[in-house]
Amino acid sequence: MSFIIAAPASGSGKTTVTLGILRAFKNSGTPHRAAKSGPDYIDPRFHAHASGQDCFNLDAWAMTPERIQGLSAGALPLIIEGAMGLFDGAPPDGRGATADLAKILKLPVVLVVDASRQAQSIAALLHGFATYDPKIEIAGVILNKVGSARHEKILRRALQHYPVLGAIPRHASLQVPSRHLGLVQAMEHPDLEAYLTQAAHLITAHVDLDALSGLSVTAPTPPSGSQQRLTPPAQSIAIAQDASFAFAYPHLLNDWQDAGATLQLFSPLNDDPVPKADLIYLPGGYPELYAAQISTNSCFLDSLSSAAEGTDIYGECGGYMVLGEHLIDADGNRHQMAGLLDLETSFATRKLHLGYRHVQATHGPFAGNWAAHEFHYATTLRATGETLFQAQDAEGTQLPAMGLRKGRVSGSFAHIIDRAQ
Repeated sequence: MSFIIAAPASGSGKTTVTLGILRAFKNSGTPHRAAKSGPDYIDPRFHAHASGQDCFNLDAWAMTPERIQGLSAGALPLIIEGAMGLFDGAPPDGRGATADLAKILKLPVVLVVDASRQAQSIAALLHGFATYDPKIEIAGVILNKVGSARHEKILRRALQHYPVLGAIPRHASLQVPSRHLGLVQAMEHPDLEAYLTQAAHLITAHVDLDALSGLSVTAPTPPSGSQQRLTPPAQSIAIAQDASFAFAYPHLLNDWQDAGATLQLFSPLNDDPVPKADLIYLPGGYPELYAAQISTNSCFLDSLSSAAEGTDIYGECGGYMVLGEHLIDADGNRHQMAGLLDLETSFATRKLHLGYRHVQATHGPFAGNWAAHEFHYATTLRATGETLFQAQDAEGTQLPAMGLRKGRVSGSFAHIIDRAQ
């Protein structure tokens, strides 16, 4: 019952279809685990709510096949939501695409196609995707945004040589709110349960769940001990976790915990004091949306400053910005941050920074070589001091050094995914 949900392009409706399928299976008493292809922090939280199971990331660019197989192993069947189009990956050759996961895990692909502007031409589209790579099995198609019963009949007739697993009508109320980095976080959705219930009803009514259940393929399990696991950067780690600091990869935290590290969660938005630990980790998130609140949370900021005298502190993307002097929000308002790095960032003038990164550090809690990614719209107005990472893009092109290091405080815009191969 394990399979991958992919699409010809972004915006086809993969996430809504995936969430509806996960909740429909859960409602029927056949729960599935979920995973997300590539570097994505938003969709996995929705998946977890829909399925009732923890969701994790599988990244064919940053992870070895053994790592991917190890993370995928489990008692429950697995549904993986792809990213972008099925064959879209990092330059120059598309490495890390959802198709790579399908080959590594030997899983069939269910293609979600936005049929709103197509009729008979959909057959050519399906033929292309089904034959482009003979190692990929397109097990069937789910037609999304179908305009009418007549439209569905035309599409099914055109696809008579391909399994049509469902035809979902247009349903504007199931659009998920979004912002500049993608979807609004699951914890911020105004009525997530109602949304998931509605999505499950739509899937149950218009998708052949029995046919999906018949995709009885079990993902391969790697030989025992072959999966690379990460050594904890410290024995005890205090991790910021709330709506402002939500972007921490589950596989990293699980590796650290499985290796014996103690993880303590705290909320800067609640003005929690930083717990005593060997390392304080501020993950990415949306601090720009809560900058005014963070700037007045003196208990959090004062305890963070005090800890800096004898504790390693690491900030990643949003956490990095909070370690700086000031953060300027989208309205141009300047907010005082922790002041532990000589850094000022701004969202008043946005610029997209996006892509996989190879990063190397010689100092700090993440010394070594790492596979990482960068995805943010912040502009750096000032960054003065010792840099943290040397960096290259996915094609190996040298980039300007990333991040800063001052004493025991360090950070950068790079999100670490796994050890570099």
